[in-house]
Amino acid sequence: MILPIHHTLRAALIDTVRRLYQLDEAAMPATIPIETPPNRAMGDLAVPLAFELARRLRKAPRAIAQEIASALPVPPGVTQVTAAPSGYINFFLDRRAFLVDQLTRTGWPAAEAANRGKAIVEHTAINPNKAAHVGHLRNSTLGDSLVRLLRFRQIPVEVQNYIDDTGVQVADVVVGFRELERKGLDEVRALAGAGRFDYYCWDLYARVTEWYEQDRERLKVRARTLHDIEHGGNANAEMGAFIADRIVRAHLQTLARMNVEYDLLTWEGDILRLKFWATAFEVLKQKGAVYLQTEGKLQGCWVMRIEDDQSADLEGDEDADHKEKVIVRSDGTVTYVGKDIAYQFWKLGVLGKDFYYRVYQERGAGRPPLWATTSTAGQDDPRRPHFGGASMTFNVIDTRQSYLQKLLKQALATMGYAREAENSTHFSYEMVGLSHATARELGYEPDDTSKPYVDVSGRKGLGVKADDLLDRLFEKALGEVEKRNPEQPDAERRQTARTIATAAVRYFLLKYSLSKMIVFDIAEALSFEGETGPYLQYAVVRAKNIFGKLQDREGITEADMIASLEQSDGAPLAAGEEGHDLWGLALEAARLDEVVEQAVRTLEPATLAKYSETPAHDGAGPHGMRSAREDVRSASQAADRNFEVLEDGGLRGVSPGSGRRAGGARLEHDARGRRTGGGRWHPADRRARRGSGALR
Repeated sequence: MILPIHHTLRAALIDTVRRLYQLDEAAMPATIPIETPPNRAMGDLAVPLAFELARRLRKAPRAIAQEIASALPVPPGVTQVTAAPSGYINFFLDRRAFLVDQLTRTGWPAAEAANRGKAIVEHTAINPNKAAHVGHLRNSTLGDSLVRLLRFRQIPVEVQNYIDDTGVQVADVVVGFRELERKGLDEVRALAGAGRFDYYCWDLYARVTEWYEQDRERLKVRARTLHDIEHGGNANAEMGAFIADRIVRAHLQTLARMNVEYDLLTWEGDILRLKFWATAFEVLKQKGAVYLQTEGKLQGCWVMRIEDDQSADLEGDEDADHKEKVIVRSDGTVTYVGKDIAYQFWKLGVLGKDFYYRVYQERGAGRPPLWATTSTAGQDDPRRPHFGGASMTFNVIDTRQSYLQKLLKQALATMGYAREAENSTHFSYEMVGLSHATARELGYEPDDTSKPYVDVSGRKGLGVKADDLLDRLFEKALGEVEKRNPEQPDAERRQTARTIATAAVRYFLLKYSLSKMIVFDIAEALSFEGETGPYLQYAVVRAKNIFGKLQDREGITEADMIASLEQSDGAPLAAGEEGHDLWGLALEAARLDEVVEQAVRTLEPATLAKYSETPAHDGAGPHGMRSAREDVRSASQAADRNFEVLEDGGLRGVSPGSGRRAGGARLEHDARGRRTGGGRWHPADRRARRGSGALR
């Protein structure tokens, strides 16, 4: 970890600058950036503080840097402080002490935000009316990665998946069964038990969309069905509830393949039945945040005025006019933004109401269950944790919902909750398309070939289902594993292939900036070279292979490495090109906490993905075991160990590791969604410890 050293240097610099120049608080720089010099000979860390002070002190940066370097007591863990001719203040770290500290440190320091209370991350929120598609995988991957990043910083996190079981999408599938197939609930139940119900509903949903387009009067059937579902106590509501439950269970199975889990499923129907919306609605009316429109296109609707900077986002919204967004339609049904407002109020603890809670799914092995909300008091489970009441929220929703997320903040601010509005974050991202080659490989031939990518549209039934994509990735990964490890038992080959497929898709979806649309390509994602998940896995296996050989062949344990370093004078880490290479790898791996902090601060997980690539490429080089010198070899092994910790975390999610030292940072889940511990690599780790490796 590098941030503790950053904190030490900043504190020492602030104290020295105040002493030297008698500056008060207002005159001190707001921040002191710490950078990495372009050349290791210049130092390990560099501070451009003199440039900031030059304007205030009216001195040359070089002169200020020299004065500070001369007056600064050498901080702990630093061997030398110099002033560069350019004006930078450079710090040289005690390499041996630094590496020993990294390998013996326990836990990870908590972020300042950890003292601000719990964070709620809401992600996935797939409409429970059909199978998940590839676009949904980006949402769940981003949300799950944000959760891991926050937990790494020891911020308490509650993970929620919002289930829109009373929306028009569920109503459309009910209409499909009732009007197109003339099926009752018993027939739908039988159908759900006979095969992939989520796939069946995928096709039915597309057929219903076409049915509406043939005669717009049929939309009245949708409106009546939606009204029935919202009010409950009727056949349509009962069928809608069954459909939503079965589809949600299918989604959970799909996302478990991506190592994605939740703490709570929040059902929209419970928000309505427990009068969350009615409570929020009354307060919104009292505060003037919503009002009844008495004329024009939106006559009879309760609407919220839209601020000027949001009006450009309204194109194609049938529930909005130029300056107004419908919250309650003229027929009394609530738009989803209305329900979202009530939900956001509850998340932040300002609604004054709560759900009841039930166990939705047991997870076994001493792990907490998956919980779900309920509106039935008799189902309330006394074992439930405390949900809601967060200090900050992150809503992972694509950019198309940006203005609706602004409306949530606007509603909070209008109600007088300015702090809560400020702490409500829209974690937005662009959409996902498919390369034409991938679409063809998965059996989908789009009509429009003029675009460089293939669009995904669940409403039209266009695109690729998430499970089909994951199945194809698994098949191709299994083929590679069988070629490279034909002697491996079949169960291990299949487990390795699942792990590779998961890493391939997760890394591909993470490595692009949130503002960039992704064109997913199977061949690129599964490549064992370049910026891919499988390449990072190869690098991890190689690092573990080194330790397996050391322990199995020579009996050298990690404790032996640390003891060797403690007794060393540190010369191997400063000896020529080899020493500088080893030190560079160790120092780069130690930046994990700095990069995680940056990824959270900027809400850009791609920062971590990109960062993982450098030590992966460097770590896959011929560091370990190449020298006959025992001291160099110990330093090499320690550097590779630091790299291994980074790549386990960067690839699969980072965790404080329940008090284990840094070298034991956990992988939070295995390929089937189960929690694992002790930094295990399954199953390649077992192969590596026998000196072979899962991928040769």
